Order: sequence, then C-alpha cells, then structure tokens
Amino acid sequence: MSKGFSDLGVIKKIQQSLAELNYLNPTEIQEKTIPIVLNQKEDVVALAKTGTGKTAAFGLPLLQLINETNSNLQGLILVPTRELARQIYDNLMVFAANMPEVSIAVVYGGTPLKQQIERLKSTAHIVVATPGRLVDLMKREAININTVQYLVLDEADEMISALKAEVDLIISGIPKSKRTFLFTATISGNIKQLVHNYMSKDVVKIEADMASSGHQGIDHQFVVVEPIEKLEILLHFLNSKEGARGIIFCKTKAAVNKLAKKLAINKFSSGAIHGSLSQGIRDRIMEQFRAGYINILVTTDLAARGIDVKELAYVVNYHLPDTYDAYVHRSGRTARAGGKGLSLSIIQKEEIEDIPEFEEELGITFSEFVKADAQSIAENNALVWARKIFKTKPNREVSEAFKSKIKTIFHHATKEELVDKILANYLAETADKSTTKEVSKR
Repeated sequence: MSKGFSDLGVIKKIQQSLAELNYLNPTEIQEKTIPIVLNQKEDVVALAKTGTGKTAAFGLPLLQLINETNSNLQGLILVPTRELARQIYDNLMVFAANMPEVSIAVVYGGTPLKQQIERLKSTAHIVVATPGRLVDLMKREAININTVQYLVLDEADEMISALKAEVDLIISGIPKSKRTFLFTATISGNIKQLVHNYMSKDVVKIEADMASSGHQGIDHQFVVVEPIEKLEILLHFLNSKEGARGIIFCKTKAAVNKLAKKLAINKFSSGAIHGSLSQGIRDRIMEQFRAGYINILVTTDLAARGIDVKELAYVVNYHLPDTYDAYVHRSGRTARAGGKGLSLSIIQKEEIEDIPEFEEELGITFSEFVKADAQSIAENNALVWARKIFKTKPNREVSEAFKSKIKTIFHHATKEELVDKILANYLAETADKSTTKEVSKR
C-alpha cells in the first residue's frame, strides 16, 4: 500500500496545499527522500531521472524545516538555468500557499539586477538561484549566504559540468555545518568529486526506480539520413505530428536560430530559446509554449533544463548529444508523470555506431524509424507549401485596381479548379527544379 504525504511527516498546512493541487500520492523519490530530510541529520545524494517529482522531494521538507521567526537566509537552492529556477520558485510558492510566514525569493540572470538587490533587502528564508547571478550578488554584498543551513543542488550533473567554478565559490562561502541535498539524474566523475569534497562522509544515498521511472513510456527511435535530406525528413515528421507539442534539440545557438528560421518560413507554429536571448524573450516564448500558442520549441540543452510541460508528444534530437547525461535530460522532457512519448534522433551514417553505446550505457533500446520515401517527401513538401500559402497574410499594399485584374483572370474558375491549377503549377515548378539540379550534378 502506497504512503500518503501525512505518512511521510508532511505537516497539515502543506498537505492542504497539495490537496488543492490534487497532488495526493507521493512518487518514489518523494517517499524515499522526505522522511530522511525531515528526521535525520545527514547529507543526501538522490539519484532520480527527470520528471519523477524531485522538486517536491526537497521542496516540501525544506519548507517545513524553515524557522519563520528567524529572518536570515536558511535554505539555498542552486539550479543550472533560469527556466528551472523560475519553475522551482513557482512550485515552492504553490506548496507554501498556506504558509504566508515563509518568504521565498528567486534570483537569476537576464533580469534587472537592481530589482533582485531590492528584493533581498527584505526577509528571504529560501532563495532559488542560478550560480552566475548568485556570485554576482555575493560580490556586491547584496546577499549573505553564511547563514545557510540547507543547500540543495538540483540538476547537479549539469551544473557541476557547466558552472563548476561558480558552484565551488558558492559552497566555499556557506558554513560547513550546513546540510546538503544533491539531486542528479546521473552519477558522473564530477559528481563523485563534488560529493567527496563538499559532503559529509555519512551521506545517505537514495535511488528511485531508475529502471522504470527514467525511461518508462518513452519510445526511443532513430532515423539515418543524408545531410541534404535532414530538414525534409524533419518537416515530414512534424507534419505527421501536426497539432501535437514537442521539443527539437540542437547542439549550438547558431543551429537553433537557423532551424527556427526554417520552421518559421514553412509556417510551423514554433519558437526558439537559447542562452543568448534576453530573459524577457525566453520567458515570453516559454509562456506561449506552455499555454499552447506554439506547438514546437527549438532549443539547446542548457536552455531546456527546467522545461516541465505536460503532454509533450515527442522530442527530436536534430543533433545527437555529446553525452549520455544530455540524452537522458532531453528524452525526459516527454512521457512525464506516467505519460507516453517519442524520442527521435535524426542521425547520419557515421553516427550509427553511437546508438549501441547509448543503449548499453542507458539501458534502453532503440528501434529504427521508417524514413519516408521520395514520394512521401514530395507530397509532404506540397503540404508544407500549401500551409505556407494558407497562412500567408494578405498584402494590403496591393492596389484594388491591380487586384481586380487578377480576380478577372480567375473569375470563372471554381474553388476545385483553382486548387487543381495551383497544385499543377507547383508540381511543374518543382519538377523543373529537380531536373535543373540533376543536370548541374553531371
């Protein structure tokens, strides 16, 4: 029989907030972590995949451990990205809805520093922060971390690889008597070193059901393409998923921008985020994605940390990631909370040998996605072309006199005849282009 939150020691005020969210049954990582954080004194290393409820696993007991009569900063949560910082802050605020005496703040880059400095002049029992912005605030003496009693390192595997210098600096400024709760999806050499350097010898290690939680419900597939056909295969796939929401991962910011432009030109409902965009733009695009105003998000790995959107049908690896950890986090964006999803990797011939290595390291199985044939791609291109026409806004600068002359030409054509003629013209033009390409190759 599964335990409820009351069985884990969660107080009634928080239980009430969870009930209002219809959040009644703890996940495995929550069942294993919450009692230890609440009732023991040791540090904790928790190994759990994305989408398993890690925020509540550390957030609920942390709220409960705070002494609201003490105005000092007591809990510090470090995360690798702005999106994840905002997401955790929002979750904590909801969890603490019936605990108005507990004060929570969030600080991250890309937003005005002055506003965050002003916020920190008031009581903040818990601060959620990205390392870079926190270091900046520390140097300006806008925040005092030497009163921290509880340190949470979330998505530690990503943070310690990309932001190690900042994390080291922050930890060195926190009292050694603090308790540390480290959450990670993978145990890398860097994580082991961090545990050895900064955590107690009697650290408690927790592992959720990694075999099922991390990849359950995800269909891992790959398709082998020639470089010249990569975009066409992607567009064909996206057409087959019309109306469904998904994320496309690229390796670099430049690749994100290039692909986003291609999707926009072809009238796909999409947006793009990466580290060089302002926080305002990133927030706006994420809100549009969460609200369903756009269906496709193109992003880099780091910018995607903290994207927790329900009912994502698929993720696409437009470029295969360099690390197994990155693949875990990418694929984990779909099939969340017990759902189903597809993780499709679009690879080139020389990358086929990487697939067995990913399977062995991650304990997953890939199946080969059936690549569309030439006719299907041609038909898909026609559908993309038709969508572009349909979504093209009328040119209001065209004179009515000229528009009238055009209308006169098509005056006697029915809708069906007009579609037939336009399609025939498109097919003739594409056939001419194909012939020109073939001749140029000879």
